[in-house]
Amino acid sequence: MDQKTIHRIVRLALKEDTGSGDITTNNLVPADLRVEAVIVAREPLVICGLDLAEKALLSLDKDMCIVRALQEGAVVKAGAEIVVIRGKARAVLTAERIVLNLLGRLSGIATFTRAFTDAVRGTKAVILDTRKTTPGLRTLERYAVRTGCGKNHRFDLSEMVLVKDNHRVLSGMHGSLADMVGHLRRRTKKPIEVEVDTLEELADVLDNPPEMILLDNMSISQLRSAVKRVASMPAGRRPLLEASGGINLKNVCAVAKTGVDRISIGALTHSARCMDVSMEVRKIIDD
Repeated sequence: MDQKTIHRIVRLALKEDTGSGDITTNNLVPADLRVEAVIVAREPLVICGLDLAEKALLSLDKDMCIVRALQEGAVVKAGAEIVVIRGKARAVLTAERIVLNLLGRLSGIATFTRAFTDAVRGTKAVILDTRKTTPGLRTLERYAVRTGCGKNHRFDLSEMVLVKDNHRVLSGMHGSLADMVGHLRRRTKKPIEVEVDTLEELADVLDNPPEMILLDNMSISQLRSAVKRVASMPAGRRPLLEASGGINLKNVCAVAKTGVDRISIGALTHSARCMDVSMEVRKIIDD
C-alpha cells in the first residue's frame, strides 16, 4: 500500500473513533505518563496491517518507539508478541481500538486467504479475490489478500471487461457469445472475460475466445470437461479458465485439481473472521 492510502484511512478511522476527544483517557490518565505496551496474537494467524497500526500510533505520539517483533505476513502462534510500543499512555489508549480493529480485520483476511492458498498448493490454480469488499476499504482488503499469498482480480469496473448474465440479458444483443466478444473487441483493447454457466455456453464462446472465461457454479465433472475442451485448442487461442461460485475450504482442492487456472472467491473479503489480537500495557516507564 502507498503511504497516501495509509494516511487517508488512518485519519478517517481516528476521526471516527475519537470524535472531539477521548474523554475517559484524558480525564483519568496523566498527560506526561509513558508506558510500555505489547500487541499479542490470541490465536494463530497471518499478521497483516502493521504499517497502519504504526501510523495510527504515531499520529497521536510522533515520538513513540515501535518495535516489530514479527514482520508483516508472518504466520504467528497464539500468545506471540507482535509489536512492542513505548510512548505516551494517552496515545496508546486512544489508538488501541483502531490499531486492533485494523490488525484484526486485515489479519483475518490474510489468514483466511492463506488457508485457501495452502489448500491448492501443488496445483497451478491461483486464488483470487473479487469486488465483494467493504465500500471504501477495497485497497486495504486487497492488500490483505496479497499478504495471504492470494492474487487480486480486477480492482474496478474500468480495469477490464467481465460479461455476466445480466449484461447479456440487457445488452439487446441476441447473437452468440462469440459475436458479443467480437463486438467488444471492436470497442476496447482491455482484456475480456465472459461468464458461462454451461458447457454449451462454453462451446459457443470458444468460437471467438476471450482472454478469460469464468466457469460459474459448475460441478467438478463440468470443470474437468471444460479444462479438457480448452486444452485441445491451439496454444495461442486458449483462454484462461476461472472457477467461481460455491467454493469453500472443503472443495477448493478438488476444484483446483480439475486443472483450472484461477479460482475466485468472494468469501476471502466478505466472510473472513476478525482475528483475536489484544494490546496489553506491560509497565510504566519512569525515565
